[in-house]
Parts: sequence; structure tokens; C-alpha cells
Amino acid sequence: MEVLLVLRLCCNCTYALLYKPIDRVTRSTLVLHDLLKHTPKDHPDFPLLQDALRISQNFLSSINEEIDPRRTAVTTPKGEARQLVKDGFLVEVSESSRKLRHVFLFTDLLLCAKMKKTAVGRHQQYECKWYIPLADLTFQTLDDSDACPSIQVLPEHEIEEMKIKISVLKNEIQKEKKAPKGQSRVERLRKKMNEQESWLLLHSPTIPFRIHNKHGKSYLFLLSSDYERSEWRESIQKLQKKDLQSCVLSSVELQVLTSSCFKLRTVHNIPVTGNKDDEETPGLYGFLHVIVHSAKGFEQSANLYCTLEVDSFGYFVSKAKTRVFRDTTEPQWNEEFEIELEGSQYLRILCYEKCYDKSMLNKDDNEIVDKIMGKGQVQLDPQTVQSKNWHMDVIEMNGIKVEFSMKFTSRDLSLKRTPSKKQSGVFGVKINVVTKRERSKVPYIVRQCIEEVEKRGIDEVGIYRISGVATDIQALKSAFDTNTKDILVMLSDMDINAIAGTLKLYFRELPEPLLTDRLYPAFMEGIALSDPAAKENCMMHLLRSLPDPNIMTFLTLLEHLKRVAEKEPINKMSLHNLATVFGPTLLRPSESESAKGQHITSASDIWSHDVMAQVQVLLYYLQHPPISYAELKRNTLYFSTDV
Repeated sequence: MEVLLVLRLCCNCTYALLYKPIDRVTRSTLVLHDLLKHTPKDHPDFPLLQDALRISQNFLSSINEEIDPRRTAVTTPKGEARQLVKDGFLVEVSESSRKLRHVFLFTDLLLCAKMKKTAVGRHQQYECKWYIPLADLTFQTLDDSDACPSIQVLPEHEIEEMKIKISVLKNEIQKEKKAPKGQSRVERLRKKMNEQESWLLLHSPTIPFRIHNKHGKSYLFLLSSDYERSEWRESIQKLQKKDLQSCVLSSVELQVLTSSCFKLRTVHNIPVTGNKDDEETPGLYGFLHVIVHSAKGFEQSANLYCTLEVDSFGYFVSKAKTRVFRDTTEPQWNEEFEIELEGSQYLRILCYEKCYDKSMLNKDDNEIVDKIMGKGQVQLDPQTVQSKNWHMDVIEMNGIKVEFSMKFTSRDLSLKRTPSKKQSGVFGVKINVVTKRERSKVPYIVRQCIEEVEKRGIDEVGIYRISGVATDIQALKSAFDTNTKDILVMLSDMDINAIAGTLKLYFRELPEPLLTDRLYPAFMEGIALSDPAAKENCMMHLLRSLPDPNIMTFLTLLEHLKRVAEKEPINKMSLHNLATVFGPTLLRPSESESAKGQHITSASDIWSHDVMAQVQVLLYYLQHPPISYAELKRNTLYFSTDV
């Protein structure tokens, strides 16, 4: 016992000898920093103070490196190790505006910091915005009396437009890499792309994550992924199970801790592709087909469903959701989804228990909070998923096992319009062949899908944007192709997103676009005209130049989309959102036509260069109804079965 006591006293003395000099230098550094803030730059002592501050900071930096070169922890004044558990970039809502913060979760506290601007060549530094001891941190929602900051949410079309701009820049970078002496331009393009991706990371998150200091105020972060929100919550709650004590950091302690963040951090850069080597992390572009088969491992019966997330432009986005399988321990979904990938590398699956209890209402977003039962992530290995066959896998999450299959179709293949070999059906068959056979002006499939959407889907949030179950869409496709007698019964029983997806699939699989290959270059030139009168004359002339079945189908669809947009406050689908969904589908040319006269080598290049113009063409017609619209409507029976 005496030996242990002597050793402990020696350790304490050694620590005091080491800590006190550093403490004095740290205090002097803070004093010098404050003196510089209040000393005029033209004062003769200003350069001397700058030199003294630089020497002090370099000393502290070197001490930090020598004491712990790996920087896995920082020592508190009491000699305890404060480990870094998790860190990452989060968007904080502060004073009703969005701020990008670097958040550090230590074993005893949560620290929110911002990167300070420093002179070129100097070490990056963090400034602490606030911290909360984990002993004082709660996730409780605020009372109604507490103020909830207003969150500015940008229209979805602005987010989509920025994604398109980034895609165009990525293609330009790849071209410049192959060009002689293109390296300087590559750097300029990378800088511009980095700025645009940073803007996207700041403005896209909408999922609230609120933490509360039981002795003071609350703080609100916005996340893009429920998976990420769950990870932060679980990490904090796991640490809170230990016997934690509240603490108050002195200015010196806070300075030392904040200074250590630079070396402790595990996430070094804002997650944008501009920080990565394209050859090392190319990602996948195209469509991932996923079948969620089943799950097992639940201890009690529950109402269960899964959601699918993929990474896109540096953050994760929820892409699909299975139906709720009620009161079971072994749900059998067997639902297929088609998910568009934009440089994606990971697929996440989250399993939820559906909650119908209104007492669980979350005041952050006025929605009932469903319980996450498990979550897991798999890397999208290009060699595995790009095979033509389905790849089956099992993902384990907290004792739960979810079985799923996936296969991938590249954008080059998915953009091809392939004519159907069976001209007796409607999918992949020229629209004039279908209307002539049906003795109609507008294909039957278009009329019936529009009628059903307007009957029971026009108020559906995200109608035409939310993916329908692929197996349901394929069933409807087969029914329309074979002219099944009970098609109307199928439509009335089918999920409305599957019906909307069937309509989109019909236009996507036309052998040539609804606005035709022949007129495609003219539409691209017309929408680019700057003179309003010239643009109107050109766009209306092009519309009248379409074949009768094409123009009548297009006008019918326009009228429908305008009615959907009138319900935007309910369904969240504006004219621009609808144009983003349908523009490429209605205008994207067939592969042979799109490559004519263009120095573009792949379908993905064509997509990124033209998709913005395709959206603008449809948006123009939605915002400027054709002059001959009323006349055509009077003289034509849209839904007549007679020629």
C-alpha cells in the first residue's frame, strides 16, 4: 500500500510539473490573443505581439504532437483521459440560418466547433461555439411555450438544379483531364464544384435532430439521413449509461480541448467529391434494382417496414419504403424497387416499427416517430452488382437479419430506348401504332393512369416522385401489354405510386421520345433563345409540328400535371418538380439520334449535358400554355374512341 501511495504521489507531482508550465503558456496565449484584438494595427507593439502569439501557438502545437502523436485522446487537468468517440460535419440551425459545424463527441461531453479562417500555410484551427456535458444532455422535445426556430427549406427544384450543375462539372473535369495542358482548368473546375457541393450539403438536410441542455438552451441540427440521426443518438445514449459527472470547463481547458480537435478528428474534410480522387472513388451511376425479401430475429410481433438509403453528392438520401407488414415477427415483403444512383457507393437499410400512437408526436416535425429496430449498410462493389444476375445478401442489424437481392444497370444502358419486338403491346411500341390500333387520339394506358391518379392520388405527397413497387409496376405493364380484361379492377386495387410509376415507365420506354427525335435539336435551340417573343414563336411552332397522337397526348399530360401542381400545398409537387420528373422522360432522344453531331462519348455525358434543357422545355409549356390549346380542346375529343 505504501509503495502504491508513493507511486501515486510521484505521478501527481510529475503531472503537476508537466501541466503547470503548459497551463501558464496557454493562459499567456489567451492574453496575447485578447491584446491583439484590442491593439490597433498601426501601433508599434502590434508586430511584437504577433510574434509572441505565433511562438506560443507553435510551442503548444509541438507539445500536443510530442505528448500524443496519435492523438486518440486529450488529458483533462485532473489527469483523466477524454477520448474522442465520434465526430462529423453537421448542419446547425443558428439564429434561423444554416451553419456547417464540426461536432465532436467525447466520452464526457459534446462539443460543437467551427473551422476558423487562417492565413495560408498555417495550421487549421477550430473555434468552440458551445459544449454540453453528457450528464446534462437530453433529447426531450421542447414544450409548446419554447420557441422553435424557423427552418428555411429551399424548393426541391433548386436542389435538383444544383445536382445537375455538379454533374456537368464532373464531366467537364473528366474531359479536361484527357486534354493536353488541361490541368490548370481542372483545378478551377474542381474548386467551383467543391463550392457547389458544399452549398448542397448545407441546404439539403431537413431531418431535425434536437439536443437539449437541462440547465439551459437547446440546439437544433438538420440531417439528411435517419440512419445518421440514429447513430448520433445511440452513441450519446451508450456513453450516458456510465456514471458521468457534470463539468464546467475553464477558458484554458476549453482552449486546450478545442486546439486538440484538429489532431483528434477522424473526419478531416467536408464530404464532397472534390476532396476525393475520382479514380479511387468513382461511384455508380445508373439504376440499382433492390428486392427486400424478408426479415427475422424480432422478439415480439410488431408492424414492420424497411426504408432504403443511398449516398448521393456527399450525403445520404431516402429512396424507397416497403409496405407495413402488420403484427408479425417474420415479415415477408418481397418488394422490388428501382433506385437511381448518382455516384453512389453505399446502400443502407433501416428497419422500423410503425407507431400509430398519436402521443408519440414529434414536435420538431409534427410527425409520429417510428422506432428504428435496426439499421445496416453495405458497400456497392461495382464488380458484384454490375453482373447481369441478381446478387442475394443478408444484412445483420442488432440481432435482426434482413434478406435482400440487388442488381445494377448502368446509366448508359438504362438511357437506351429499346423498341419492343412484340408490336401487339403498348410498351416500347410507337405511339402512332398504338393510337391507330385503339382508334383513339391518346393511348388508353395514358388516359386510365391519369384518371386513377386524379381520382385518388392527386393529394398524395410526392406523387410521381416516390418510387412505386417494381413488381406492381411490372404487373400493370403486363396487364396493359396483354389488354387484360380486369385492368380497371387492378388499377383500383393497386398502390397509387405504382400507377404513377407505370405512366412514367410507358413514356420512358417509347422507341422515340414523345416530342420526337426529329425535333429534339430544335427544342434545345428554342429553349435557349433569350428573346421572349422569339422563344414563344419557336416553341409554339415546334409544338404544332408534332404528329397528331404526340401533340394530343402531350397536351393531355400537360393539363393533368397542371391539376397536380394546383395541389402543391398538399402533395408538395410544384410545376418545377413535375418538370424535373417528366422532362427527361418526354424529351430524352434515342441513342442514335442523341449522339448525332455531338462530341459526347457516352449516354451519361448526354444526360448531364441535356437534362437541364429538357426540364426547362417541359416547364416552359407548363408555365405558358400553348396559344392553340383552347382551340385544340374544342375541336378534339381527347378521350373519344372514334377516329
